[in-house]
Amino acid sequence: MSELLILFINNMLPIFLISGMGYLLGRWLKINPRTFSQPIFYIFSPCLVFNSLIHTQLSSDAVLRMMFFALSITAIIGLITWFVGLTMHLERSILAAVMLTSMFNNAGNLGLPVNLFAFGETALAYATLYFVTVSTLNNTVGVVIASLGSTNIKQAVLGLFKVPALYSISLAFIIINQGWHLPLFLERSVGLVANAAIPLMLVLLGLQFQNIRWAGHVLPLGVTNIIRLLVSPVIALGLSSVFGLAGVSRQAGILESAMPAAVLTTVIATEFNIEPAFVTAAVFTSTLLSPLTLMPLLAYLK
Repeated sequence: MSELLILFINNMLPIFLISGMGYLLGRWLKINPRTFSQPIFYIFSPCLVFNSLIHTQLSSDAVLRMMFFALSITAIIGLITWFVGLTMHLERSILAAVMLTSMFNNAGNLGLPVNLFAFGETALAYATLYFVTVSTLNNTVGVVIASLGSTNIKQAVLGLFKVPALYSISLAFIIINQGWHLPLFLERSVGLVANAAIPLMLVLLGLQFQNIRWAGHVLPLGVTNIIRLLVSPVIALGLSSVFGLAGVSRQAGILESAMPAAVLTTVIATEFNIEPAFVTAAVFTSTLLSPLTLMPLLAYLK
């Protein structure tokens, strides 16, 4: 028990403290979370991805393994959630909300710092690949799910090209394969922005929880939390062998899969009016419950 407590203090408590500061700051100054989310999405997150890749220099094979690993987990979770939702005879809007919060996890705001604190810089590089994959799926497949089929799928797919982090990966690949090195002034600039990304993500996580509303729907909420926090890492444990993940890549991939529901789902749910109160409650409860599942998982992975 003492080992789990130490793991929590060293790996999770700093995250909750910084997020708590963001929450209190938002309540005090009435800050709109979008003020933080846009710079993070367009500047800080792409620089973090780029900086992590060029300094760890992962092989193309390792990159593809991790990205297809994340894609496979998301797809399997989607199928399981859809089947469970149909079995429970959930309304279409609730089913869409449950799928959103079960499939797409907080691989960025929470997953990246936990991996960094627990397993180091190399794990952070693998975790960023998982994060980029899930974020891309959230902005495309997630939009289609939220719109319940009313969205033009072509437009959703084209939205893929609006995710800046994808261009960071492409540019990092080119630089690594060509053996190039950034000029010192560029390397320092990118490094400074990348180092600021994770603290800003944690502040944003706190800001996003300003508008928590209880939505009811206790049974679907329980299903979401169970799938997100328990079923997903179990699937990841099995798939890690299928994709040949080992060592740090296995640790990072499994840990990322166990993260709570993504904050971004609240934005999508609000935009498409798909049970936004339920989605917000799912994100909040899964985040609060996540230490109970993440700590034993961390102990196992270490």
